[in-house]
Amino acid sequence: MFSRLRSDVQCILDRDPAARTLWEVLTCYPGLHALVLYRRAHWCWRHDLKWLGRFISHIARFLTGIEIHPGAKIGERVFFDHAMGVVVGETAEIGDGCTIYQGVTLGGTSLYKGVKRHPTLGRNVVIGAGAQILGGFTVGDGAKVGSNAIVTKPVPAGATAVGNPARIIQADTDVKREEAASKMGFSAYGLTQSDDPLSQAMRGLIDNASTQEHQIALLWKSIEILQANRSATNCVPGDAALSEHFEAEKLNQLVGK
Repeated sequence: MFSRLRSDVQCILDRDPAARTLWEVLTCYPGLHALVLYRRAHWCWRHDLKWLGRFISHIARFLTGIEIHPGAKIGERVFFDHAMGVVVGETAEIGDGCTIYQGVTLGGTSLYKGVKRHPTLGRNVVIGAGAQILGGFTVGDGAKVGSNAIVTKPVPAGATAVGNPARIIQADTDVKREEAASKMGFSAYGLTQSDDPLSQAMRGLIDNASTQEHQIALLWKSIEILQANRSATNCVPGDAALSEHFEAEKLNQLVGK
């Protein structure tokens, strides 16, 4: 028991830069308190003390604001960061090393008893604040779910799910788009992309700007090669934009900001 508690405390010290001392974590982190109480409730649940398990989880909810059903399965080094309003359903499973922020729901969509109704999180999954993961599917190892995303289908290992309804960022074009958006000071993290006209317009602008910069960089490289073969030149090769970069100010003007 103490070795697991030590592991839980250490994972908080490793992942939260605000955590300063062992004593602070032990006394001031409700996520840790919720886990300690959950393990006692889970023991009661497995030993057919159903009511006592539910009562302990109810007390934990009152004290910490975190509701974990005693029937859920939680691995080691799981960190509930802030975690007020987190709800973990009966058949949910959380793998080792996961990080879950406040307002997250691991909920079910089925009303049938005895079936897998709640999601399974793999190892080292990160769930952003306010995300809702609904259904008996799996979120793969190392996956990330963006803040306020609503996920109703499996997330592959290593992928990122954002938006409402959540879309999976896995293709190279999607990854480049997210990187370009972050450079512009605009982040689509957790926003709807499929049915919001403004989001579609922004996505088109980002794609267009990215393509143009790539073409300009290729043109400058070709000019540099041509100039290198000539004895005289009217431009300095060092002035060529040989790498792609975004000018946030100009792009913000395009969208009226």
